[in-house]
Amino acid sequence: MADAHAKPHHDYHLVDPSPWPAVGAVSAFILAVGAISWMHHMYAAAPVVFGVGVLGVLYTFVAWWRDVIREAQFDGFHTRVVQISHRYGMILFIASEVMFFVAWFWAYFNTALFPGDVHDVGRIAVTGGVWPPKGIETFDPWHLPLLNTLILLTSGTTVTWAHHALLEDDRQGLKWGLILTILLGLTFTCVQAYEYSHAAFHFSGNIYGATFFMATGFHGAHVIIGSIFLIVCLMRAMAGHFTPKQHLGFEFAAWYWHFVDVVWLFLFACIYVWGAGVPHPE
Repeated sequence: MADAHAKPHHDYHLVDPSPWPAVGAVSAFILAVGAISWMHHMYAAAPVVFGVGVLGVLYTFVAWWRDVIREAQFDGFHTRVVQISHRYGMILFIASEVMFFVAWFWAYFNTALFPGDVHDVGRIAVTGGVWPPKGIETFDPWHLPLLNTLILLTSGTTVTWAHHALLEDDRQGLKWGLILTILLGLTFTCVQAYEYSHAAFHFSGNIYGATFFMATGFHGAHVIIGSIFLIVCLMRAMAGHFTPKQHLGFEFAAWYWHFVDVVWLFLFACIYVWGAGVPHPE
């Protein structure tokens, strides 16, 4: 019998049946049930259920990524035609992420531009007719936010350095570029966590805090995801997986990281700088 994993005589990849979509769906369901039960204190074992769901999701990630890496690196299924399809998929994924952030910007500007909308009495009650609302002490945009902006922009240059090093088959440049990018991403996360811990407002109880933490918090989550993406790429680079002509995984990680950079520039300009407003007179 012919080997089921033998490379076919065409440029397309017909994916073998995989258990990971089903395993991931079940794990995500268990995670959601555990999280909801834990937040509502429904039963004592809720944290355990949540933990099982988290472990299942993480295992699905690792196993599924392992299979995809094997298909690309060892089985040779990711032909040039397949790579074009993957690029279209990544472009559509990033476009969906852009629309995700558009929703948060929409929520922010809908309130910030019209804090005294006469047709919305409730809005006037929570904003006082001004933005930022009275009583809200905003962050100084030229302190930690500016530092984080410089950190993230620098990380964009280091990941570009790593990409160009790979194209020139400079393995050391690739590794050091990835290491620096990861360290800068983790530094950004630590600085943002420190900033959050010193915020003079909270998520609940005011519309400014809700929109601020939703927009910047989800961006922070994307930085963490991008850092994990780059860590996986670093591990693969150390294993010698990438070549100047075959490095789709790293290319997608670089795309994602640049997307994160651009979103932060909009957040910094719109929420930290413009959104800080002018000090209210005492």
